[in-house]
Amino acid sequence: MNSKIIKGRLCKKEEKSFIDSSGEPFFEDRLIWEGYITHWLGQNVCARELPQLDYKTDQPIIIMWPDESPPSEPVVDFYYNERLVKYPASLFGHNAININGNIYNFSHLMNENEIITPEEFIYRPALGEFAPSPVNGKFEILDDGRAYYDKFGRNFMRSIHVLRIRGMDTERLSSILNEELDIIHNTPVNPKKPEKYADFSFFTRSCSTIIRDGLIKYGFKNINGIFPRDLFVSTVYNVHQQQENMGIDLELYIMPQLKVPEAPYSVMTPLMNIKHRNQHKKLIAAGLI
Repeated sequence: MNSKIIKGRLCKKEEKSFIDSSGEPFFEDRLIWEGYITHWLGQNVCARELPQLDYKTDQPIIIMWPDESPPSEPVVDFYYNERLVKYPASLFGHNAININGNIYNFSHLMNENEIITPEEFIYRPALGEFAPSPVNGKFEILDDGRAYYDKFGRNFMRSIHVLRIRGMDTERLSSILNEELDIIHNTPVNPKKPEKYADFSFFTRSCSTIIRDGLIKYGFKNINGIFPRDLFVSTVYNVHQQQENMGIDLELYIMPQLKVPEAPYSVMTPLMNIKHRNQHKKLIAAGLI
């Protein structure tokens, strides 16, 4: 579903929320998630419909994100997402990588091994199937089959640490990670657990290690790490070490969690490897972190 993108100012008048686009109201009779109102009221935003339906209205869910100019040159954004305190499986956080507006995400779940748009990865609303269950506040599929995946915008669920790299051959890196997705999608399915990636391994085929191996194949030979934050620090350190030889620039910043009632505050994970702790100290000394 490629719905039209509406740009304008997010407004609220007499309890009705809408987007004012050059004086014309849009979505005034539709459900706009309260999280957007909390953080972006009065600001310029973009919005469009999603194919998924809201459970209360049976209408397409509206996704919204800040109206910001894209980078003027090719960039790679490597993400370390802090851990979700509600889920033991999120004990070490998560990695993903954004190549020119295509976010490569890898997971133990087959349907989460994907290329996803930044707005859906970062800013999906906690509505319909993306919301936490009203029963337990987490992931749940009710007896009637209604699913609550608790998988809304990552920046509403946790803080995201970003390493932005300029000057890379983004087409080559995309090609490397496209090959990884092809491998995953062509892996024979385990009939007992068809929803799971059969070859997933925390140590060798995970959200972190697949991206790590892709970066090594690209040319960052000294990057290592298994845990998401360890890999993030190792990547920052080695990109910094190789930036002059490879003709690249780096920038570090944090996207603080946009707090909403549907998610508690995320938590930074500790560095597990002494090598990465030492690298972190050196990055602090260099004023990079």
